[in-house]
Amino acid sequence: MRTILNKQVDGTNGRKANKSKIPQFFYKMNIQGVHMNFSKIIKKISMLGVVVFSTILIGACSVSLDANKYEQIDPKFDIERFFDGKVKAWGIVQDRDGDIVQRFIVHIDGYKKDGNLILDERFEYGFGDGPKTRVWTLSKNADGSYTGNAGDIAGPAKGTPHGNAFNFAYEMDLAVGDSTYRVNFDDWFFAFDDKTMMNRSYIKKFGIVMAEVSIFMQKQ
Repeated sequence: MRTILNKQVDGTNGRKANKSKIPQFFYKMNIQGVHMNFSKIIKKISMLGVVVFSTILIGACSVSLDANKYEQIDPKFDIERFFDGKVKAWGIVQDRDGDIVQRFIVHIDGYKKDGNLILDERFEYGFGDGPKTRVWTLSKNADGSYTGNAGDIAGPAKGTPHGNAFNFAYEMDLAVGDSTYRVNFDDWFFAFDDKTMMNRSYIKKFGIVMAEVSIFMQKQ
């Protein structure tokens, strides 16, 4: 989800994949539809290194935010209120070296239908390429969390409010040649005010952050 704001590497595929296929994942990824070149990563991380990486490497390459830090911070982020109507987003995708591999604008039309929050997204790309549209359906659970689904998401996404922040976690299957590889998205929204929000997303594989997405969103 971005403002900036599409797909299996499950355990089975990962075990079946041979050594020649696995590095391809790090060489080319279709993050949110964009063709990403990870040749620099290949030079630094071999497949063997990924499989047997040390605890130090994991700590250095992973990101884990403490949600409790944002519980008492104002303003509170209300996802249903923020996405009630039209929202425009501007975003970039960066690889692990910080190089920009995608730049885009998203036009989001948010509305309620059958008690669910619908986010109808349309993408314009200034650099790179990706999906032209995506539609999210979010339903609120009894405990205040949200369950989200979209056509290119592997299984339901889990959304959890944390005061000023909102965390959205889900998996996506990315197509690479004749194979697909599953990655994890750790999506964070941070409210500036009722009309402005910042989104940071960490895209992970094997627990390592492979790319980061930064999106600025504003109600229209």
